[in-house]
Amino acid sequence: MARPRPHRDRVDAVHAVHVIRGGVVESAHAVHAAIVDAEGRRVASLGDPERVTFFRSSAKPFQCLPLLEDGVADARGMTAREIAVCCASHNGEPGHVDLVRRILERAGLGEDALLCGPHPPLDEGAARAMVAAGDPPRPIHNNCSGKHAGMLLLAVEKGWDTREYVAAQHPVQRRMHAEVARWTDLPASQVGTGVDGCGVVCFAVPVEAMARAYAGFTHAAHSGAAAAEVVAAMTGHPWEVAGTGRLCTDLMSVAPGDVLAKLGAEGVYGAAWLSRGWGIGLKIEDGSRRALEVALLELLGQLGALDETALAALDRYGHPPVRNTRGDVVGSIQPAFELEWC
Repeated sequence: MARPRPHRDRVDAVHAVHVIRGGVVESAHAVHAAIVDAEGRRVASLGDPERVTFFRSSAKPFQCLPLLEDGVADARGMTAREIAVCCASHNGEPGHVDLVRRILERAGLGEDALLCGPHPPLDEGAARAMVAAGDPPRPIHNNCSGKHAGMLLLAVEKGWDTREYVAAQHPVQRRMHAEVARWTDLPASQVGTGVDGCGVVCFAVPVEAMARAYAGFTHAAHSGAAAAEVVAAMTGHPWEVAGTGRLCTDLMSVAPGDVLAKLGAEGVYGAAWLSRGWGIGLKIEDGSRRALEVALLELLGQLGALDETALAALDRYGHPPVRNTRGDVVGSIQPAFELEWC
């Protein structure tokens, strides 16, 4: 029987993240990415930057923006932490739940107004505490409850019906559609739609359009527009955006004020290198979470957005070990790509 070749001798046709065991590439996750500058020009790419996929939760900063642009946040006295949790895919830790509850109180609504559906907190400690207390998960523990609370607050301030605010034809969702079209610089008719995991409308656009949205958002933030408040809230309060043990939080903490990052489901990340004004759109072809964080950190490292100290602090995300059921390290997950510069 021939011996398998070590991974360093293998050549793959796609840019990928490799799962390596015993020196053999056991699995490979294809990577699509685009990096766009403040003028909307492609700077670098991987794979197919025109690959259409759903923006998922990486669109949340844009979905939060109407709260600032329409004066809702000021009128209702929202804090920066509350704005950050509106952009969050949070862990459902007690602090996250308290912030969502405050937003609902500003809207004069109770938890029963949330239509995102329940799931246990993503944070294992918070989930165990609820089980021990006999407390079942409620919609407020949903990682998207901050976004939903913000949508409800927008509806209340605008005088729109808060029932069925998740429906595609509701004014809230039409406004979200318009925002995504605006920032991706696409006609609304070219922004595909579906139903997100939390029940609201989600939007399908090319990976490069995601990058263009983040670059434009960054440029608007530098000019002092309402986007600046969203960026400041997220980068100034990174725990609210995700939580304990999450890359979004830890990345924005080690690169304070210079990197904006927002996870999306099914292998999507949106990010911006704020000081450079560059936007990043990233999609793992098969939707793998285990490859996503590795790919994002490798991209940021190759771009020069993170120095060696920051990369070392985030190494558990960038080069996670593969362990067996005994806890032994039996392999690794490694990036296997080089950016193609334009």
